[in-house]
Amino acid sequence: MEVQVFGIRKSADTRAALRFFAERRITVHFVDCNERAPAVGELRRFAEKFGLHNLVAPGRPVATLERLSLEPLLLRMPLVRYRQQLTIGAAPEVWEGWVAAAKTSGTPRPGG
Repeated sequence: MEVQVFGIRKSADTRAALRFFAERRITVHFVDCNERAPAVGELRRFAEKFGLHNLVAPGRPVATLERLSLEPLLLRMPLVRYRQQLTIGAAPEVWEGWVAAAKTSGTPRPGG
Protein backbone atom coordinates (compact mmCIF):
# COMPACT_ATOMS: atom_id res chain seq x y z
CA MET A 1 0.00 0.00 0.00
CA GLU A 2 1.27 3.44 -0.90
CA VAL A 3 -0.43 6.80 -0.41
CA GLN A 4 0.32 10.27 -1.67
CA VAL A 5 -0.05 13.22 0.71
CA PHE A 6 -0.04 16.84 -0.42
CA GLY A 7 0.41 19.33 2.40
CA ILE A 8 2.79 21.45 4.40
CA ARG A 9 4.69 20.42 7.50
CA LYS A 10 3.31 23.36 9.52
CA SER A 11 -0.23 22.04 9.07
CA ALA A 12 -1.43 20.01 12.08
CA ASP A 13 -3.74 17.95 9.84
CA THR A 14 -0.88 17.17 7.45
CA ARG A 15 1.33 16.07 10.34
CA ALA A 16 -1.53 13.92 11.66
CA ALA A 17 -1.91 12.24 8.26
CA LEU A 18 1.82 11.56 7.99
CA ARG A 19 1.86 10.17 11.53
CA PHE A 20 -1.23 7.99 10.86
CA PHE A 21 0.41 6.28 7.90
CA ALA A 22 3.86 6.09 9.50
CA GLU A 23 2.43 4.34 12.59
CA ARG A 24 0.96 1.70 10.27
CA ARG A 25 4.21 1.41 8.30
CA ILE A 26 2.55 2.49 5.08
CA THR A 27 4.69 4.00 2.35
CA VAL A 28 3.94 7.70 1.93
CA HIS A 29 4.95 9.88 -0.97
CA PHE A 30 4.83 13.32 0.65
CA VAL A 31 4.60 16.40 -1.54
CA ASP A 32 5.49 19.50 0.44
CA CYS A 33 3.42 22.26 -1.13
CA ASN A 34 5.94 24.84 0.09
CA GLU A 35 8.50 23.24 -2.22
CA ARG A 36 6.38 21.94 -5.08
CA ALA A 37 2.76 22.77 -5.76
CA PRO A 38 0.38 20.08 -6.97
CA ALA A 39 -0.29 20.13 -10.70
CA VAL A 40 -3.60 21.39 -12.03
CA GLY A 41 -4.41 17.87 -13.24
CA GLU A 42 -3.91 16.46 -9.75
CA LEU A 43 -6.08 19.17 -8.22
CA ARG A 44 -8.74 18.49 -10.84
CA ARG A 45 -9.20 14.94 -9.44
CA PHE A 46 -10.01 16.36 -6.03
CA ALA A 47 -12.22 19.13 -7.43
CA GLU A 48 -14.24 16.63 -9.49
CA LYS A 49 -14.92 14.52 -6.43
CA PHE A 50 -15.42 17.18 -3.75
CA GLY A 51 -16.09 20.40 -5.65
CA LEU A 52 -13.69 23.28 -6.12
CA HIS A 53 -15.07 25.19 -3.12
CA ASN A 54 -14.10 22.28 -0.81
CA LEU A 55 -10.47 22.45 -1.95
CA VAL A 56 -10.10 25.99 -0.62
CA ALA A 57 -9.17 26.40 3.04
CA PRO A 58 -11.81 28.06 5.24
CA GLY A 59 -11.51 31.83 5.25
CA ARG A 60 -9.55 31.89 1.99
CA PRO A 61 -10.81 33.55 -1.19
CA VAL A 62 -12.50 31.51 -3.89
CA ALA A 63 -9.91 30.39 -6.43
CA THR A 64 -9.53 28.56 -9.72
CA LEU A 65 -7.53 25.34 -10.07
CA GLU A 66 -4.80 27.33 -11.80
CA ARG A 67 -4.58 29.77 -8.90
CA LEU A 68 -4.54 26.93 -6.36
CA SER A 69 -1.67 25.35 -8.26
CA LEU A 70 0.25 28.65 -8.16
CA GLU A 71 -0.73 29.43 -4.54
CA PRO A 72 -1.02 26.05 -2.80
CA LEU A 73 -1.28 27.63 0.65
CA LEU A 74 -4.89 28.44 -0.26
CA LEU A 75 -5.63 24.69 -0.22
CA ARG A 76 -7.37 22.85 2.57
CA MET A 77 -4.78 20.31 3.69
CA PRO A 78 -3.85 17.56 3.49
CA LEU A 79 -4.95 16.17 0.16
CA VAL A 80 -4.51 12.39 0.36
CA ARG A 81 -4.73 9.89 -2.49
CA TYR A 82 -4.71 6.10 -2.38
CA ARG A 83 -5.17 4.66 -5.86
CA GLN A 84 -8.38 6.34 -7.09
CA GLN A 85 -9.64 7.19 -3.60
CA LEU A 86 -9.25 10.71 -2.26
CA THR A 87 -9.68 12.70 0.93
CA ILE A 88 -9.35 16.37 1.85
CA GLY A 89 -8.39 17.34 5.38
CA ALA A 90 -8.01 14.92 8.28
CA ALA A 91 -9.99 11.74 7.58
CA PRO A 92 -8.59 8.96 9.78
CA GLU A 93 -11.80 6.90 9.58
CA VAL A 94 -11.53 6.79 5.79
CA TRP A 95 -7.80 6.04 5.90
CA GLU A 96 -8.46 3.21 8.35
CA GLY A 97 -10.88 1.75 5.81
CA TRP A 98 -8.19 1.91 3.13
CA VAL A 99 -5.75 0.08 5.40
CA ALA A 100 -8.30 -2.61 6.27
CA ALA A 101 -9.23 -3.09 2.60
CA ALA A 102 -5.56 -3.36 1.63
CA LYS A 103 -5.02 -6.04 4.30
CA THR A 104 -7.98 -8.13 3.13
CA SER A 105 -7.13 -7.79 -0.56
CA GLY A 106 -3.61 -9.01 0.04
CA THR A 107 -1.96 -5.78 -1.12
CA PRO A 108 1.65 -6.07 0.03
CA ARG A 109 2.66 -3.70 2.82
CA PRO A 110 6.19 -2.94 3.85
CA GLY A 111 7.04 -4.95 6.92
CA GLY A 112 3.64 -6.63 7.03
